[in-house]
Amino acid sequence: MTTLRTTISAVLCAGALAASAQEAAPEKAMDIYGFAMMDMGYNAGAIDPNWFDVMRPTKLPAFKDQWGAEGNMYFSVRQTRLGFKGYTPTALGELFTQFEFEMFGTGVDAGQTTIRLRHAYGQLGKWGAGQYWSPFMDIDVFPNSVEYWGPSGMAFFRNIQLRYMPIQGDTKLTIALERPGASSDQGSYGQFIDDQNVRGRLALPDLSAEYRKATGFGYVEAAGILRSAQWEDQNPDSINLDGSALCYGINLTSNIKYGPEKRNTVRVGLVYGAGIQNYMNDATTDIGVRANPGNASKPIEGYALPLTAGSLFVDHFWNEKMSSTVGGSITTITLDDSSDSSSFKTGTYALANVMFYPATNVMWGVEVQYGGRENFKDDWSYNAVKVQASFKYNFGTALYRKKNG
Repeated sequence: MTTLRTTISAVLCAGALAASAQEAAPEKAMDIYGFAMMDMGYNAGAIDPNWFDVMRPTKLPAFKDQWGAEGNMYFSVRQTRLGFKGYTPTALGELFTQFEFEMFGTGVDAGQTTIRLRHAYGQLGKWGAGQYWSPFMDIDVFPNSVEYWGPSGMAFFRNIQLRYMPIQGDTKLTIALERPGASSDQGSYGQFIDDQNVRGRLALPDLSAEYRKATGFGYVEAAGILRSAQWEDQNPDSINLDGSALCYGINLTSNIKYGPEKRNTVRVGLVYGAGIQNYMNDATTDIGVRANPGNASKPIEGYALPLTAGSLFVDHFWNEKMSSTVGGSITTITLDDSSDSSSFKTGTYALANVMFYPATNVMWGVEVQYGGRENFKDDWSYNAVKVQASFKYNFGTALYRKKNG
């Protein structure tokens, strides 16, 4: 009997200690993460000097010798990144916050090594607000590459937004109101209207939504966007170029997992729409101009430029120390016959690489990149090839808080 009582007492005591330890166990308060990264390469072609370390078809020469001599060596640390994620308990559940920046200058800082904001975002329950991935894009179709900018034919945009997420998890539904008129490389809205005498008017937010369905092989996702584009003539006289257009887009994407432990991934995406170029990873103007015969007061009019784009990449892990990626992407813009003959029509992008992981948090990679540009109807096309080697060193730590104060 004494032995039984002693055993019961020990079990109860152990249970109490375990419960006490569980109550006292710390909880994560913050993640600090990032990486230092150096790129070096040789560009056998020519490109806009502000984009020397990426492969963007829209930045390739639109005519002979536009960007000078071919064949340039480059070094860059602009991919280097630092970020913070916070996890704060509240009466309404956990508050998630993220602040992240990198050193890749764009917009007025194009070509510079300077701070560029990536994420400034907070989420509580089903609501989120701040700068974050647009629901219209799918970051999971971005390939495992060392080239920074990525496939020209995928939607890619971090935008300021208010989002509602009624379904969360592997299967999810997101609806958002987004800042209108912004662009993926932080240019002004006026640059995305193909006439210097008109300026955009931002009267309504963009409306976007995504639905992802988890599957046994990965997932499938459908996203859409609606936008109101308006523009006003800055010099109205006998000719008035005021106008508007309803812009729209559909983005269908998927990840297909295969191989041992499903470590390998096929990433595929298809985008179709009009006036959504600023949501694309690499495209030109949203609004073009065309002839308007029979109207003396408005001989030309603006319209939303149709766009079709797609991408297909395969990420394959040979073993724990080595992986490869191969694939390509294309973007085509449909232009009116009255468009300038040197306007950007089609951009192609492809890459193949080998990456090595010699130690935890270390990656060394070598990649061959291809970019192509085709003009509308002046018979100009340009192809460029780059070879890039990159060295990436990750770092990170987690901070914890004690429960119950």
